[in-house]
Amino acid sequence: MIPLQIVDSFLLPYNVGQALLLGFVLTTLATLPVSRKAMALNTMLFGVIFLLTPQSLVPVHYLFLGIVLCVVGPLVFVVSRK
Repeated sequence: MIPLQIVDSFLLPYNVGQALLLGFVLTTLATLPVSRKAMALNTMLFGVIFLLTPQSLVPVHYLFLGIVLCVVGPLVFVVSRK
């Protein structure tokens, strides 16, 4: 088991937005082999998460990323066939 201090010292320089962005990238890569509709739903979900994250925890450009993801997600959902 990894001591908690090592994990804490690794994560300390990063903010919540960067952690959410890493989660978005990893889950998008995981949904690519499944279907495009699942990827679109994942995109919409993370768009809403980025929009609802308090601005005191993340810089303002993550809010704009959430807006873009909320627009792109439904477009991908509509044009996907499987």
